[in-house]
Amino acid sequence: MAAIPPFAWPRGARVAVSLSFDDARPSQLDQGVPALARSGTRATFYVSPGRVEERLADWRQALAAGHEIGNHSLRHTCSGNFVWGVRNVLENGTVEQMEEELAEANRRLRELLEVTPVTFAYPCGQTFVGRGVNRRSYVPAVARLFLAGRGFREEFQNRPDFCDLAALGGTEMDGVPFERLVATIEQAAAHGLWVVFVGHDVSNLPRQCVTPETLERLCAWCQDPAHGVWIDTVAAVATHVAAARPG
Repeated sequence: MAAIPPFAWPRGARVAVSLSFDDARPSQLDQGVPALARSGTRATFYVSPGRVEERLADWRQALAAGHEIGNHSLRHTCSGNFVWGVRNVLENGTVEQMEEELAEANRRLRELLEVTPVTFAYPCGQTFVGRGVNRRSYVPAVARLFLAGRGFREEFQNRPDFCDLAALGGTEMDGVPFERLVATIEQAAAHGLWVVFVGHDVSNLPRQCVTPETLERLCAWCQDPAHGVWIDTVAAVATHVAAARPG
């Protein structure tokens, strides 16, 4: 296998790591933000305007603490194949409709938080609209509106010299033990990659959650200079990657 060209991460780091959380769930504010604060770690929270309105003051505090607020669409539109009752399904949409929805979500989040999101997370990790011969990727729309777009449950980490910033790979951290998370980072560090972890609840629920203890241990490990990790928001790392590329 051909060697991956070396990439210069800040402060001589071997690997970049971003922690991201989807859906603006209450546990992210109640347990996630305090766990992150104990190590001074900044994370990215992908939200919809309606969920932000439910706890607006708390989301404003998270933003003031240095966390990134990203766009997760207005209606969390996913495939109609999911059995949990999707009303606005990707199979019935168009690229133009999705672009309008994402722009409107940005507008509403700007009104609520006085900041315009610069990165996006694909709901359910799905990047298409339509069906059959009319099926289309809406990655180009995300590329027009955002610095970066993050997927979910991809099998790859992100090569900083090559990755499509509008279609970043997201690695699940829900339910994953601390040791396996560290192993993922170490494997990526061998090639100088960027790991974007994806979580949902921060609690001890049986599904779709990272425990506060695991999150706190992971942050402390990444913040230890001995491990050569640069941990920062998706926007911060994407900005560095974009600036480092020629042209």
